[in-house]
Amino acid sequence: MTTNPPADTAETSLRAFRADGEEGIPATPTVAGGLWPTSKPSRAEAEAAVRTLIRWAGDDPNREGLIDTPARVARSYEELFSGYDADPEDLLRRTFEEVEGYDEVVLLRDIRIESHCEHHMVPIIGKVHIGYLPNRRVVGISKLARVAEVYAKRLQIQEKMTAQIANAINAVLEPRGVAVVVEAAHQCMTTRGVHKPGVTMVTSRMLGAFRTNSDTRREFLHLIGQTREGGFGL
Repeated sequence: MTTNPPADTAETSLRAFRADGEEGIPATPTVAGGLWPTSKPSRAEAEAAVRTLIRWAGDDPNREGLIDTPARVARSYEELFSGYDADPEDLLRRTFEEVEGYDEVVLLRDIRIESHCEHHMVPIIGKVHIGYLPNRRVVGISKLARVAEVYAKRLQIQEKMTAQIANAINAVLEPRGVAVVVEAAHQCMTTRGVHKPGVTMVTSRMLGAFRTNSDTRREFLHLIGQTREGGFGL
């Protein structure tokens, strides 16, 4: 059974506006920072919405080349946004303690990610570098890539995704430090709007020793190749 939030919470959320400056477009209402508890539309409703968008774009959804497009789009959305069906913290819960006292940086770099901008729903393509300083236990390296993928397979802004990846690893593994750097190209500005191809956005999240110890941070950035001239964070 869906529980409605207190009136003042709902009203506050509905009065909020998008942070990108497009006044008059209400932000998505939230309850305690989570998604509004609404039921998921049916596949038929999703396909009908695609047909509407095709008509709005100026084409005929019933012509031969487009007749099956709504079904294809619905299926592709199941893959593109599969991150909503997974709990990234659960992926990290199985750890290993037989590490012979290893306490140096564990790094997985150049993890390809494919996400979508939550403002325009166009692709964000890039890579993630994840490092942590273990505290008596480690996690399987594939799980680090899976955590990045789960958060990427949602509607995102890069800043939030970077923080989410680092925060999840920090919360479950409780390491001595976590470092996450994301480098990505945003098609919302390369194929539309300002049309600036070749631009890469870089975001970072440093926790624990990576935030407080400049030598540790420098080691991480060196390992991912970010200490060249013009790099950051040193």
